[in-house]
Amino acid sequence: MSQRHYHLIGIGGTAMGSLAGLLREAGHDVTGSDENVYPPMSTQLEELGIPYYEGYDPGNLDPVPDVVVVGNAISRGNPELEAVLDRRLYYTSAAVVLKEEFLRSRYPLAVAGTHGKTSTASLLAWVLEAAGLNPGFMIGGVVENFGTSYRLTDSEYFVIEADEYDTAYFDKGPKMWHYLPHVAVVNNLEFDHADIYRDEIAYRFAFEKFINLVPRSGTLVAGWDSEGVRELSAHAHAPVESFSYDAAEASGDEHPRWQVREVETGTELTRFTVLHNGEEWGRVETPLAGAFAIRNCLAVIASAEAIGADRAGVLEGLRSFKSVRRRMEVRGDVGGVTVIDDFAHHPTAVRETLAAARQRYGDRPIVAIFEPRSYTAQRKEFQSRYQEAFEAADSIVIAGLARPDRYDASTALDPDEMVARWRDEGRDAHHIPVVDDIVEHVRSRATGREVVMIMSNGGFGGIHEKMLAALEERAGASAG
Repeated sequence: MSQRHYHLIGIGGTAMGSLAGLLREAGHDVTGSDENVYPPMSTQLEELGIPYYEGYDPGNLDPVPDVVVVGNAISRGNPELEAVLDRRLYYTSAAVVLKEEFLRSRYPLAVAGTHGKTSTASLLAWVLEAAGLNPGFMIGGVVENFGTSYRLTDSEYFVIEADEYDTAYFDKGPKMWHYLPHVAVVNNLEFDHADIYRDEIAYRFAFEKFINLVPRSGTLVAGWDSEGVRELSAHAHAPVESFSYDAAEASGDEHPRWQVREVETGTELTRFTVLHNGEEWGRVETPLAGAFAIRNCLAVIASAEAIGADRAGVLEGLRSFKSVRRRMEVRGDVGGVTVIDDFAHHPTAVRETLAAARQRYGDRPIVAIFEPRSYTAQRKEFQSRYQEAFEAADSIVIAGLARPDRYDASTALDPDEMVARWRDEGRDAHHIPVVDDIVEHVRSRATGREVVMIMSNGGFGGIHEKMLAALEERAGASAG
């Protein structure tokens, strides 16, 4: 395509900033606007030489761009968007730009599912890299092996995280419907995003249509441990490569094509044997921990096999994968206390994250700190599931709801009620709304063996840095 001027309204978001980088690498002129752009995104844009305006203003549209990309956080009333509409400028969404600029001419490997999209897409990109396929990618997190969330190459393969969240104010369908999947991964299916999906039926339909987009020449990689995925996969027009961590639980007439056996867990590595159609495919060694991580590995293996990737390279990629930032990311180890940052916010993700921590850290005390921040996390209807999700933790701290003004007593998660139930069961649990008070709570009680699991899908008031600083101060005082 010829060189164009793209202007991104809302350029400071992770996805929009990554798209800006891809467009810049493709040779386009890129500008943007946003409010309160902070590092690392401000630094990334500056390093790329992409100018952006602080604040939204009609003047940001001069000179007139060829294409205005409207971020999905931008809504009517935004002065810059209103000027776009009044002046009848051409505008579209980030998902459509991705499709037309980067996906239509390539074979997209699109990773979808309620849980594990970022982790699986990141692992897939690195595995294909290790197999010599040099993939492009755009992922909703920084892949530590690459040090970035996006990359443009001349490869025919492009890995894309296929998000089910809505596309733009003028396109309320999920972004993943735009991604032209050649290989589609659907890890699992469990109701989420109650802010945009009215019920589970609507949520399932989003994935049903996504599966229906895979051509007959492509492949659907389906998580067989998820009943919803099994049911939707029955209607796929593409060949289905099913995978299961626990084949005994994956009911149905058809056995999963990819399975695991002989799982060995340790403090540094997880090892397991992979079977394909009952025959041994290989022995995997990976630094990842937990059942969810093994499922992600199976999805990646099945996807790589679908495009004929070199098996030795795939195994090396699984072995050498580092991680994704904010997915079981160790932020520091001070005085024997390990502080971990994780994006978990759905009850299933919380449960599996804590189970993986238990596997990795053995009998060390696990302190689970959870911020109810997402729409799902703050809703009463999910409370009983959160109540059960912290089983692997030795101590639990629930922070205050991020937006209590959006709820009333009948709709809001009740941390005090949760804590009371846990204490009735004899568990150590606390509701501490203020971040600084949480930090002091942990600092004053730490013995030097704890694993502090901080779980939130937001910044959580800078708790990670504050926690590490407080532990450093405590360690210094002890040494003195």
